[in-house]
Amino acid sequence: MDGGLVEVPVGSLQLGMYVAQLDRPWLETPFILQGFFLHEQADIDLVTEHCAFVYVDPRRRTRLKPAKRKAVKEPTRNHSYEDKSSLKSEFSVATEEYESASVAVSKIFGELRGGRKLKLKSVRSAIDPLIDSVIRNSEAMAALVRLKSKGDYLYNHSLANAVWAAVLGRHLGLEPRVLKKLALAAAVMDVGMTQLDEKVLASSGKLDEVDIQRMHDHVNLGLALLKNSGEADPEVFSVVSGHHERHDGSGYPKGLAGPEIPLLARITGLVDSYDAMITTRAHAPARSSFEAIQELGDRKDQLFQGELVEQFMQAIGLFPTGSVVELSTGEVAIVVAQNESRRLRPKVVVVLDENKERYPRLVIIDLASYEAGHDKADIWVKKELQADAYGLRPDEFFL
Repeated sequence: MDGGLVEVPVGSLQLGMYVAQLDRPWLETPFILQGFFLHEQADIDLVTEHCAFVYVDPRRRTRLKPAKRKAVKEPTRNHSYEDKSSLKSEFSVATEEYESASVAVSKIFGELRGGRKLKLKSVRSAIDPLIDSVIRNSEAMAALVRLKSKGDYLYNHSLANAVWAAVLGRHLGLEPRVLKKLALAAAVMDVGMTQLDEKVLASSGKLDEVDIQRMHDHVNLGLALLKNSGEADPEVFSVVSGHHERHDGSGYPKGLAGPEIPLLARITGLVDSYDAMITTRAHAPARSSFEAIQELGDRKDQLFQGELVEQFMQAIGLFPTGSVVELSTGEVAIVVAQNESRRLRPKVVVVLDENKERYPRLVIIDLASYEAGHDKADIWVKKELQADAYGLRPDEFFL
């Protein structure tokens, strides 16, 4: 086997081994992603139930003894989701829930800046309705987050992280209880930023080494806020601690690598980077979602686990619902639905003609049916535009 991996029958597995690959596609098993340590007998039993043999990396052995393991169990994929509401109906509900959560989280972050304690239960109450929306429909809340109003970056980013994490977690098949824990952790992973000097946060120039270290300190500051809240949770702690760790070990604060980083922290680290890229910040303009996805793809198996990046691409699409795009015809359209088997060819509503004039009637077309080889002329997405391009309001097309 290439890469130094050794094929091992499941009957010969031992505690401490690192399973790098399975004998079948991971989607056929309850494991979230390939690449995990066998910490306890239950792990071996689960592998034995689904595989005849696996590929073990003999260079990796767990450094944690079972008796000293933290109470953070990596979840398995054991839930199947189907949309329970239409995009149109869910978008209306999602709008109300998002506005309510925005007010609540803004207040909570304001209190933290004023020296108050973190109210984890209040954050949970604000976030849970958003995740319920994601569970009912995987695209409505995500589309809304992309259109979020301009305002305080920190709490908008908090809400967006919770939604993106839930969208990816839903796609991976995490059960609802884990989804909500993941979303809560994503919402509070940057609370330590509220303890930093706002001049550093608002700086539009290149930060010096001192300011960079101050920014890095937000992880420990966030952990301190969690401890002082009196509502500490091991899984939330692991996310706040690990969301800036990176697959290749180049992250902080501990320089963890690969599976040493808990799965939920790997998820939140990925979505945190994605949302930061597509959002205008003091020191950087917003990029299109397509550009952000391309950059994440370029960093596969470097900063982020490759399989996780690929699953995120599948979860949100290369041109996410709510995107404003220019077609190869010069027309401008809004993405209103994904084609799971044709991620580059979503369903769109065509709004402007090639001269960028408004059409009197809106027409929804499925770009997958305009592929080369079909009877119709080939039409494709040429590029993604800014959300407010040509004065458009994408949310109009979901209501």
